[in-house]
Amino acid sequence: MNAREVIRRVKRLEIRTRRLVQDSLAGSYHSVFRGRGMEFAEVREYVPGDDVRTIDWNVTSRMGHPFVKRFTEERELTVVLVVDASGSNGFGTGESTKMQLAAELSALLAFSAIRNNDRVGLLLFTDRVELFLPPRRGREHGLRALRELLAIRPEGRGTRIAPALEYLQHVVRKRAVVFLVSDFQDEGYERILRVAAHRHDVVAIAISDPREHTLPAVGLIAVEDPETGETDVIDAGNAVVRRAYAREAERSRAATRDALKASGVELLELSTGQPYELPLVRFFQERARRAHRAGG
Repeated sequence: MNAREVIRRVKRLEIRTRRLVQDSLAGSYHSVFRGRGMEFAEVREYVPGDDVRTIDWNVTSRMGHPFVKRFTEERELTVVLVVDASGSNGFGTGESTKMQLAAELSALLAFSAIRNNDRVGLLLFTDRVELFLPPRRGREHGLRALRELLAIRPEGRGTRIAPALEYLQHVVRKRAVVFLVSDFQDEGYERILRVAAHRHDVVAIAISDPREHTLPAVGLIAVEDPETGETDVIDAGNAVVRRAYAREAERSRAATRDALKASGVELLELSTGQPYELPLVRFFQERARRAHRAGG
């Protein structure tokens, strides 16, 4: 994709996602990610009526009369999009590939964050870290992140989630909202994912294509693994083969769900074969309800 085509796609995505943010996601995003607790603001002298639990005893001891700590709600958020750019994400049998869906979804999340005056960062990975764009505020920064995502020509083809999360731990020290967007065609990332989920608020978004779950009854078909280049021929006309394929696909999806659940990470599953807007809004709405119940 040349530079001119990248710019055209960025503009199209910005226009489309701006409408979606305004019409669908803005309220849901704000209700889920509107703040991360309280941060220290200042120490001031105690006045009658102040909560005695806020007394700063160290300052009180030094000054000889009571002082209290004052806190304000921490509004600023850091959002980091950790996006899988491996070869398998170039697959797609519908209107878009998995990578195209990941790009549009990332644009939607980025502009939701920017609308909320949050900082946005981008980490692209394959079997290695391909690019890291540190979190910043503003529309221009969001557009740059989108350009990088659309223009990426990755050096790697495979999927290795663990090194990407280890890198994230080194470069993003402050607690962040992390969207991990991948098809999760990988194993062995559970330990570092648990570590990342302890520091950050991690949401996993698993993207798939319908043909990864079921085969059409069309006879012999040649398939190629986009990450290894290995090819094979499958008899899709054989019902036994189709059932075995579907079982293996479901086993793999179940293993991913179990790994993410065990790591304390919430999961949203999206498909290139269906619109993603409503599932995304419902996911955020349900998350907001759970947070409200837990807080109430």
